[in-house]
Amino acid sequence: QVQLVESGGGSVQAGGSLRLSCAASGYTYSRYCMAWFRQAPGKERERVAAIYTPGGNTHYADSMKGRFTISQDNAKNTLYLQMNSLKPEDTAMYYCAAGPSRTWACTTYAIYIYWGEGIQVTVSS
Repeated sequence: QVQLVESGGGSVQAGGSLRLSCAASGYTYSRYCMAWFRQAPGKERERVAAIYTPGGNTHYADSMKGRFTISQDNAKNTLYLQMNSLKPEDTAMYYCAAGPSRTWACTTYAIYIYWGEGIQVTVSS
């Protein structure tokens, strides 16, 4: 059974940084996408960043490029999201997601069949 557990969220002032972690267990796929999504109240869930294994190809939403960095430690089965220069509009519930994929195009929502429960990130002005 695949489990994804997020950690590292919390409250921070604008301009600050946070690093989210997602510990994965029970995952046996050799080619897969992992991603971070977020959902703010009253808004649709949006993909923040994604990474493909093998190879490490990454994808970022335009508004996150240059501020957020997705990475993974395969030895620890952990996905990370380093968030810098945080803005109040980054306030949302952040979700870790994963799914098998034959290609590195990790932009298709339907790929993500496993989800964590989410973790809150709040950025105050």
